[in-house]
Amino acid sequence: MTSDTHARSALEAVSWRVLGTVTTAGLVFIFTRKLVLSLSVGALAFVSKIGLFWMHERIWERIRPGTRASKPSVVWFTGLSGSGKSTIAEWVTAEMRRRGLPVEHLDGDTIRDMFPQTGFSREERNAHVRRVGYMASRLEANGVFVVTSLISPYEESRAFVRGLCRNFVEVYVATPIEECERRDVKGLYAKARSGEIGNFTGIDDPYEIPANPEVLIDTRNMTVEEAGDIVLQSLVEKKRRRNGSPARHRSPEHLHPARSLRELQAAGDAVVHRQG
Repeated sequence: MTSDTHARSALEAVSWRVLGTVTTAGLVFIFTRKLVLSLSVGALAFVSKIGLFWMHERIWERIRPGTRASKPSVVWFTGLSGSGKSTIAEWVTAEMRRRGLPVEHLDGDTIRDMFPQTGFSREERNAHVRRVGYMASRLEANGVFVVTSLISPYEESRAFVRGLCRNFVEVYVATPIEECERRDVKGLYAKARSGEIGNFTGIDDPYEIPANPEVLIDTRNMTVEEAGDIVLQSLVEKKRRRNGSPARHRSPEHLHPARSLRELQAAGDAVVHRQG
């Protein structure tokens, strides 16, 4: 899961060569007792071996046999509005990208903009979650890590998405509703309590708490970075344990390529009608 940055790799190479240069120069001095010659040999060894090391590393980077790509995962952030899902998800996405991993972030509100006709009834929410889950599963199947941030309030749709994905990591951002309301700069909770907004999760529409999430985070007493590190560490541990999910945990009949957003929406609607 972790990978060295170019700066770290360069620092390791330089520090190792400095040690080697000092050793070489010291041995030459022991045998010749000539300081100038010892320093010259050491400097020549340092420069030449740094160049050779760099060339050696670049060549091996291009030799693919014997390498193993990281198995992608779908990291699914769920929780109340204002819990911190999107903020942590954005940090995790940026950190994974910094480590050189192929990753995409799917945010619930952004996806809703692509399907503006989607409402907030239970059936419409389930359809929305399943469409996003389908997109996530397709990206995962093509070697891309996926970080999603959706309220996804119902267990049935989250379980459905888990079934679509090969490696699914459910992250429950368990920030209490009181804290979510305190953070609500848009005043959505206040509007929901006054009846101005209907079907609002946590007020007049239920949030079904995940029974057994892979990761549980309460953001009240930790920074975004600390929360994100917990998620990334869980991916490392999961990678160590797994040998791949059994095929029976997936739904291969739904894993066909979508050629357009219209086709994807139709596929999601068909799934909802069959399963919902």
